Amino acid sequence: MANTKQPITIKKYANRRLYNTGTSAYVTLEDLACMVKKGEDFVVFDAKSSEDITRSVLTQIIFEQEGKGGQSLLPIAFLRQLIRFYGDSMQMLVPSYLEFSIDKLTSEQSKFRDKVAGGLGSQAIGPSFGSLEEQARKNMALFNQALAMFTPFVAPLAPPAETPKESHEPTAKSDIEEMKHQLEELQKRIEGLAAKE
Repeated sequence: MANTKQPITIKKYANRRLYNTGTSAYVTLEDLACMVKKGEDFVVFDAKSSEDITRSVLTQIIFEQEGKGGQSLLPIAFLRQLIRFYGDSMQMLVPSYLEFSIDKLTSEQSKFRDKVAGGLGSQAIGPSFGSLEEQARKNMALFNQALAMFTPFVAPLAPPAETPKESHEPTAKSDIEEMKHQLEELQKRIEGLAAKE
């Protein structure tokens, strides 16, 4: 039913205030973050130019959430790698890869919550995180396949070697290695969180 509803229109004025046309009230970025968490869909338009600025407002929300103590989700290595992708030949693949990965993470999160709610407790936790790791491997395999489609005259990427990099220029191989490293770091953080519970 939520999918058939039209998104709420938010207008951003020159004084940087945000106006929710659905409730006829001014809102803050925190209010918009709560709407996102509730699954409410909205679009943000510049009140003067009518330009769709939803992406930049969502980015502002992430920036604010990252600034709150203990809420950081984006590792520094990930942010650096993301910046490197801007203007790179891989740029067009990154959004779909990230969207696919976050959908899978969300799916696994739902399964994890269902298992915990179902009373399976710590016996269910191990397999859930194992499947997350397996899903990360599958994501990397799909990403390698997509990369091969866009570079048909290049041999498939080999597993990362343990030798130090000889060149300071970013390459597709070093980008893949960096993404693998980031996924491993994410897995370690998730395991650390599970251990605390």
